[in-house]
Amino acid sequence: MPYNVYVIELDKEVLKSKKFRNRNPHLNLRRSCYYVGQTTHDPVSRFKQHKEGYKANRFAKRYGIRLAWRKFQKYNPIESREEAEAIERQLTERLRKKGHGVWSN
Repeated sequence: MPYNVYVIELDKEVLKSKKFRNRNPHLNLRRSCYYVGQTTHDPVSRFKQHKEGYKANRFAKRYGIRLAWRKFQKYNPIESREEAEAIERQLTERLRKKGHGVWSN
């Protein structure tokens, strides 16, 4: 079964959440905020599920603006869940190192 990673751009209102800020101690306030995930669905369908509340992350549901295609498209499709989870972690850390606020499960 193929997997996909995806990145959702979040509204900066997410920075009002202490939990989000605590997860991103080196956040540069001029940088964007993102949610990073992986799924067996196509990214468009998974984004829609988040917004509708189905198996949704609260930050993606409340603050999700759009998919950030340029951040993830080159990785898909992915052959295994383990590989998808590894890429999800790598994307998360890469974005954080650049000063972005990132949430990932």
